[in-house]
Amino acid sequence: MSGKLRLVEGEAARTACARAVLRAGVDEATGEVLSRAVLAQRVGRCADLVAGMVATLIGEHWNRVDVEVLAGGVDPGGRRLPSNAWMALRRLGWAVTAPGGVRVNDRVVRMAQEQAGRALRSVKWRADVTVGVLAAWPADSRKRTPAEWDQVRASIPGGQHLPSNVIKGRTRQIATFAKANGRLPVDVFELEGVPRIPRMLLLAACDRQQAIIERSDTDPGRALLRLQLPTRPDPRGYRDWTWVACPIRLPSTVPASAVLHLPTLRVTDGTVRADMAYTHAVPKARATGHSVALGVDWGLNTLLSAGALRLQADGRVTALGAGGQFRAAGILAKQHRLRRLSERLHAKADQYARLLGGRPDEQLRAKQEVLAGEIRHVSTRRSNLNNALAWAAARWMVDQAIAARATVIYLEDLRSMEAKGMGRTLNTRLSQQVRGKISDRIRHLAAEHGIAVVTVPARNTSKHCPQCLTPLQHRKAPDRPTTPGWKWAICPNTGCGWQGDRDHGAWRRIAARGLTHQGKTVTDKTTGAMVIRTVVDTLEAAAVVTPSTSNATRRDRSKTGPTRPRTSRPAPRRRRAPSPTRPHGQAGKRPEGHAPTDRPRLPRAAHRHQGVNTISTPTIAGHRPRGAALGAGFHLHVHASPPRWETIPETPSDSRSLS
Repeated sequence: MSGKLRLVEGEAARTACARAVLRAGVDEATGEVLSRAVLAQRVGRCADLVAGMVATLIGEHWNRVDVEVLAGGVDPGGRRLPSNAWMALRRLGWAVTAPGGVRVNDRVVRMAQEQAGRALRSVKWRADVTVGVLAAWPADSRKRTPAEWDQVRASIPGGQHLPSNVIKGRTRQIATFAKANGRLPVDVFELEGVPRIPRMLLLAACDRQQAIIERSDTDPGRALLRLQLPTRPDPRGYRDWTWVACPIRLPSTVPASAVLHLPTLRVTDGTVRADMAYTHAVPKARATGHSVALGVDWGLNTLLSAGALRLQADGRVTALGAGGQFRAAGILAKQHRLRRLSERLHAKADQYARLLGGRPDEQLRAKQEVLAGEIRHVSTRRSNLNNALAWAAARWMVDQAIAARATVIYLEDLRSMEAKGMGRTLNTRLSQQVRGKISDRIRHLAAEHGIAVVTVPARNTSKHCPQCLTPLQHRKAPDRPTTPGWKWAICPNTGCGWQGDRDHGAWRRIAARGLTHQGKTVTDKTTGAMVIRTVVDTLEAAAVVTPSTSNATRRDRSKTGPTRPRTSRPAPRRRRAPSPTRPHGQAGKRPEGHAPTDRPRLPRAAHRHQGVNTISTPTIAGHRPRGAALGAGFHLHVHASPPRWETIPETPSDSRSLS
């Protein structure tokens, strides 16, 4: 089921992907019901045939000349190459055939050419970066001088806006090759070698003679995929290919009005998984014309700090509340533990490899295989944890934008940030951050609501005061104003007097910079993401947050000393006072804390021992590993706080708790 999507004014087409599982199938020729294992076996046979042809194609054209011809976009006759990779390869005459004695139809060859063409096209960018780094190879590969940095950026196409960590990573890869071989590589094709070929079926390259997908007329959440699969590993004729019908339960994220496209099939752990591509209409995001923006600052223990600002008609920028935080210290600590476990396992595997040394030792080799399986298991755990954290953080961020009625989210661009000079432990934790995944998930979820996501330069966002742009003084805590530290920021300007959490000052600066520079927003041609590349001094001077008028008359309640002991009260604390007897009728007794009394069962994240905004289990009885049963989040140690909007006045100090 494919076709054009009807759009109205103010809408845009958005193509996304959702994962589904093929649990069974029916062989239409014999009527046999195929179990999950049998279906995975038949899909795997077809994937093996395709992978073999892909390896042949890539091996024949894995060189600079052929890749430049394909990336040039023009065939020998001067005509423009099609966007479909399989059609471009056929225009260039790059054909492939199945192994001898094996009969496949032309659509299976298309899938192989499409997969090979995508791989060859993707290597073009890496080849250009490698050529540029080799052309401007520094005297010391560990540290470039400013002149050498300018030279290497000039030698790479688009190198002026390329993150420095990309260039450094490619430099380290080349230095490793030179250390092992005693010379520099010629190009990326010698540096990397032929890539590994994944086993998958790109059904998007086929037509109705190979695969068909149709949505159910009665249940929009179901679809039927029909495709031809071989009945034997080496089909000798077309009779060895039969149609198999596979019912699919679509994920709830696929809208009922979406147009389905042919999926990509992968066999993983004996299960056929389908990447379901679909297109649906979403509100069109705009680059300019924003009045309410959400600023986002990255942190370490406080993974995300965010809040909303409003651009008034007279050009003033005001805050909409105190902001919120997404704290994931527990998850990041678990990542750190898994990383250390993975390092120990890899070190042990290397020791086993050295002990073997090419000699036969069945007992040691068996231990090595068990260790390899454990390494794969730990790697899977780390990957799943990163994905879950990225989705949870992105969902929280987009929810904040929706609640604030923001039309844009401004993220600071930290692609060039390197984890160094902060100690071994902190450097490692910084390098384990999943900022790239979170940014991609935020763009994915924000597109559904027409919210633009723009990256802004991160320079001096935590250094200057958000209200007067004076360099801040950073202290250890609000009650230790003379102890140098990192977390608490104080403005030395007596006419301003702002103080607060460093991260909360940063998101104010990020959002204000984005609102004043929104006319400088451009779309990156490589990634399609919106970005503000440079900061203009005249616009930056206007990127200050104007405090509300109510703040000027309120007393500064920042803590400057120890809390004085309180005398005994004539009335006990609220939680110590017993609740009155429940009267008859509709009236209820006085609630104890946040727990509602009009329902017999407590809702999630509303236990009497936890706040309404805490996504975790209660801490009274200690840690109980029961998943997220008692919380509303995906993990026990993730805490999120929503921003407080303009109905609650904001004080000059942000020392109060946000969660």
